[in-house]
Amino acid sequence: MPRIPAARNTLAVLRYLAGRSGPVRASTLARDLGMPRSSVYQLVRVMMDEGFVVHYPEDRAYGLSALVVEIGTASMQTERLGRLAGPLMDRLVAESPVAVVAHLAVLTGAEVTYIGKVQGARAPTTVSSVGVRLPAHLTATGRAMLAALPASQIRALYPTRDSLVRRVGPGPATLAELDTLLMRTRERGWAAEQGDVMADYSSVGAAALDHKGYPIAAIGVTFRSGVTDDAVDALGATVVTTAAALGARALGRA
Repeated sequence: MPRIPAARNTLAVLRYLAGRSGPVRASTLARDLGMPRSSVYQLVRVMMDEGFVVHYPEDRAYGLSALVVEIGTASMQTERLGRLAGPLMDRLVAESPVAVVAHLAVLTGAEVTYIGKVQGARAPTTVSSVGVRLPAHLTATGRAMLAALPASQIRALYPTRDSLVRRVGPGPATLAELDTLLMRTRERGWAAEQGDVMADYSSVGAAALDHKGYPIAAIGVTFRSGVTDDAVDALGATVVTTAAALGARALGRA
């Protein structure tokens, strides 16, 4: 592994500041990162000149600038996720025992937004085109991501407990029914829906998680209903593996 102390120290400062809720003094950075205070001052000065760090003179502290936030904007994130997921989805479709459509989705409030799609040979035509948004509680990808959220966030996303939107009839109508579905999803490790989005079609999905366990995206496959339970279980296991691979790639791991 290359030894470039200045680069590693710079990244360490960025990572540290990103994990703090407020500005941090240089003395705190030096102490917690095990760096000489003089080196910290030199680093943050350069990072300020380049626009990555801002100084709070009244507090004698430093924090991340808006530039860092812009680098991590949603549009860039979705493009990055699409590139990372593309080869995984291609392989998922090619190796599936039944004809499937693979899709990549992100959670946007109480909806999912589809940001990637791979259509397999003889696979069904679905509504999950890139850019389409659907109620998260009706889709397998949405349920997979919702299941990874804390209960308090679920309540915030669904303030009305007894009138959840339905599309074609099936699906949870109340928050209590959704809670039951999400509990089953957590126990099984992947989410499923049958006819909740389109009649005669079913889907399974699994969430890709970041280093804090938060869902950054989900990968799912849609297929014609009527396949065996064993085939559904096999597809569920496959999307779990694929989503885990996407999460690892997003974190920069092999």
